[in-house]
Amino acid sequence: MDSMERTVVRCAEGHVFSTASFPMQQLGAGRIGPGRLIRCPRCARLRHAVPVELERR
Repeated sequence: MDSMERTVVRCAEGHVFSTASFPMQQLGAGRIGPGRLIRCPRCARLRHAVPVELERR
């Protein structure tokens, strides 16, 4: 991943925003899934967020 690449994510409250960091780390033997805890700029709380598939028009 390019260091300048941004990831568009959706938080658990439904807010969509982009972030420069969306860590994909391993916790022990199993993966923790595609979502991560990240601070949402709209609701200012730590929320579970998942990457959003962008539609090309």
